[in-house]
Amino acid sequence: MKNFLCLLFLLSCTYASAQYDSLAWDNLNRSYLLHLPETYNPSEEIPLVIAMHGGFGNAFNLQNQSQLSVKADEENFIVVYPEGLEGGVFNIRTWNAGWCCGHASATDVDDLGFVNTLLDTLIENYAVDTQRIYATGMSNGGFMSYRLACELSDRIAAIAPVAASMSMVNCSPSNPVPVLDFHSYLDTNVPYLGGLGTGPSTHYSPPLDSVLNVWSEINACEISNDTLAHNDQYTHIQWSTCSCNFLVEQIITTDGGHSWPGGQATPLGDPTSEFVHANDVMWSFFENFTLDCPPTSSTQQPTSTRVSFYPNPTTNTIYIETTNSNVSMQLTVFDTFGKLVMNKQTSTELDVSHLKQGTYILRIDLEDESFLEKFVKL
Repeated sequence: MKNFLCLLFLLSCTYASAQYDSLAWDNLNRSYLLHLPETYNPSEEIPLVIAMHGGFGNAFNLQNQSQLSVKADEENFIVVYPEGLEGGVFNIRTWNAGWCCGHASATDVDDLGFVNTLLDTLIENYAVDTQRIYATGMSNGGFMSYRLACELSDRIAAIAPVAASMSMVNCSPSNPVPVLDFHSYLDTNVPYLGGLGTGPSTHYSPPLDSVLNVWSEINACEISNDTLAHNDQYTHIQWSTCSCNFLVEQIITTDGGHSWPGGQATPLGDPTSEFVHANDVMWSFFENFTLDCPPTSSTQQPTSTRVSFYPNPTTNTIYIETTNSNVSMQLTVFDTFGKLVMNKQTSTELDVSHLKQGTYILRIDLEDESFLEKFVKL
């Protein structure tokens, strides 16, 4: 009953480590759900992820669908689920993400101002690392994350839209923004190839490869459409050698649909992907980037021997490359609890097909240097 009253009257309600609250913006009462990780320490600044629901959704719906609060507890970041305004024929919540979508777009709701004010409020009241604020969203919320990257690039360190496209007439961010896009070849609501979707909004969406080529240009990437993996489960494409060593990436699954990969299926929605767990891949991506230039990934730091590995995420094999082919190499893999799971001497290939799905740490020991990297096993 309490949950129902909170949703109905927009009261400030606490559920374990999550609080449903609201703020005043543009003469309106704007609501949001805030989840603090179980290990939250007010004296330690930690990252913040903005997660925006799709049309017909709300904050609680996306929290359940995405399971991002569970990931936040595991990785110690804050996640906030802001809510779009209700309105239109069906009185549903939507976001003004440009020409998408619904009532919010048609009436030009100032959702950008709301998110900006929400960030100010959270930064004032909680220990938020302002260099590590990220955005994601499902469907219409994913469209909105693209808009935040276009117009709030001074605050958003990276975005990871899910089952979305971009609907901005003009996108001229003041800073480059890393992008990781999740989609399914089976999504008919926002078709991967673009066009009119089959969902209630029936709006036009640009082809996803066109959208990411735009971001490749924005981020001044030199290598485009580099296919890192293409199999019967997913395709992984990367645009690299960008400004600040940022990346633009896309993962398209062959299963699922208009849904959150690896998340919880909704009663009336498409099945979720069993091949890709968006939260693991997304957080591994976000961790590499801050508003600073270059990002914090150790592979981007100058060293006497440069080391790279690919693909990441992977299902079977990791390939390791170094600028010094004569150096001896030791490969060690740990799980996220620090437990040793693999050890291999002098090899440029590492078979991880037997590992369970999840995030792992790869240590690459050379003769006089060591590198630590995260990778995701799908």
